[in-house]
Amino acid sequence: MNERIEHKLSLLPDLPGCYLMKDRQGTIIYVGKAKILKNRVRSYFTGSHDAKTQRLVGEIEDFEYIVTSSDIEALILELNLIKQYDPKYNIMLKDDKTYPYLKITSERHPKLIVTRQLKKDKGKYFGPYPNATAAHETKKLLDRLYPYRKCHQLPDRVCLYYHLGQCLAPCVNEIKQETYKEMVDDISRFLNGGYKSVKKELTEKMAAAAENLEFERAKEYRDQIANIEAVMEKQTMMMNDFTDRDVFGYAVEKGWMCVQVFFVRQGKLIERDVSIFPLYQDPEEEMLTFIGQFYGKTGHLLPKEILLPEGIDQEIVQQLLDVNVFIPQRGKKKDLVKLSSKNAAISLREKFQLIERQEQRTIGACEDLGAAMRISTPLRIEAFDNSHTGGVDPVSAMVSFIDGKPNRKDYRKYKTRTAAAHDDYGAMREVIRRRYIRVLRDQLPLPDLIIIDGGKGQMEIAREVIEDELGLSIPIAGLAKDDKHQTAQLLYGNPVEVVPLKRTSEAFYLLQRIQDEVHRFVITFHRQRRDSNSLTSVLDGLPGVGPKRKQQLLKHFGSIKKIREASVSELNEAGLPMKVAETVMEYFKEEK
Repeated sequence: MNERIEHKLSLLPDLPGCYLMKDRQGTIIYVGKAKILKNRVRSYFTGSHDAKTQRLVGEIEDFEYIVTSSDIEALILELNLIKQYDPKYNIMLKDDKTYPYLKITSERHPKLIVTRQLKKDKGKYFGPYPNATAAHETKKLLDRLYPYRKCHQLPDRVCLYYHLGQCLAPCVNEIKQETYKEMVDDISRFLNGGYKSVKKELTEKMAAAAENLEFERAKEYRDQIANIEAVMEKQTMMMNDFTDRDVFGYAVEKGWMCVQVFFVRQGKLIERDVSIFPLYQDPEEEMLTFIGQFYGKTGHLLPKEILLPEGIDQEIVQQLLDVNVFIPQRGKKKDLVKLSSKNAAISLREKFQLIERQEQRTIGACEDLGAAMRISTPLRIEAFDNSHTGGVDPVSAMVSFIDGKPNRKDYRKYKTRTAAAHDDYGAMREVIRRRYIRVLRDQLPLPDLIIIDGGKGQMEIAREVIEDELGLSIPIAGLAKDDKHQTAQLLYGNPVEVVPLKRTSEAFYLLQRIQDEVHRFVITFHRQRRDSNSLTSVLDGLPGVGPKRKQQLLKHFGSIKKIREASVSELNEAGLPMKVAETVMEYFKEEK
């Protein structure tokens, strides 16, 4: 605990609010909420913690706090702050875990569609469905039962759906809004459990048709009844009512938390959502944050009812979501919550070994690497490499690893501008300078470690730029390779020495991954540039083949070799006019 933190801890109020933990670069790494700020924030800096929480606390150099007037305000503020700052240690539910829904659009002539996007429009949404097949099967059934609009754009004449009795043909007929409203109400009732009454009506119509000797019509009704049974009654009934509800359960073990959400629709358990993440505050508080993100960031449709396990603040959830929230004490609802929590415990145990292994390979490897080099744990590592062919088309590249994993959005490619073609040292000097001048200018996070794919000479060049020119203090290491071009040694220090690392250690494997990744990235960039330049020189001067068409050919075929081997028709398919394609073909023939 530094003096600044110690002083701020003494000023914390006995009030609810949010706190923002910062690292040494001022980056917000964790956001939390508390009913009593003084107690909660102090707890991070007192007592013992598991290794995961110690890692978080070890990075904290400062904190801020914001007082709120209530617990619900603190929760809402926390959700907004997490969304704003995307702190590395917070739960960040991704919106890729989306499920299909059925939607009745709010257009003048409504239609039924399958969608994974929940928008704040006037459409009616139903779901989620366990998979796309279930959603499309249900839509197909409704397509046959109700004559709503089926086409995306109204044609100028009636289509087959009209002749099948499955569309009212708004393209040629004036349809009253009352008709649509009645149909939408019927579909809504059907999807909310009313399909049994529809099935009963169809059964009566089938019997009447058979009695009137209208056997074709009776067969149509029989098929519709069979479809309803096949699509809507596949699963065993879980509840006696048809209320749509989400059931939350959770389990905690070894500083990790698993939350399971059961989706109960029309009385049936249709799907579950599983999330596993590290735990840094009380489970009950973490659950509130999770639920807020679950219906906010990921956009899950709110059901009629939410069931929660004991210990969760029911009133806060109800205020936050404006939905019926219950903590059941007995009966089937209580059993569902227990079942959800039991499944969470099973999932946590099953995946815990995998999580531990991943931790060892990533953050654990960073910790081991820092210990071996006698530096702070390098959680943010940036690595550089150069590439050229005999001094032609020289390029450089940088890859970024955060917490032992590739951070591809921060990867960078460089075409050297000032360095001579064969000057590897000059290229490294230029690229290091360009990278960290920009980092300083744009106030980007500085790395904890810079790795140069090279030996002492390359390291010294990087050191001169980082320390002598820019006045920064960042550890710089080098990676030397053996005769087989494999990672062999880690170089570090002043004077430079070999850092002893076992080849079977996770830290060594991490360095191998970093070196392989930066090499792959720079070689790929070099090949792209070489092919682009080769294409330019090969096709220069050909009538009808300018820069855009050269790039178009390379993008389509992927290499000069494949362009040379292409037929006239293939060149034409790639976007060249037929005459230009013939010219290119003849050119390559003459070249042979």
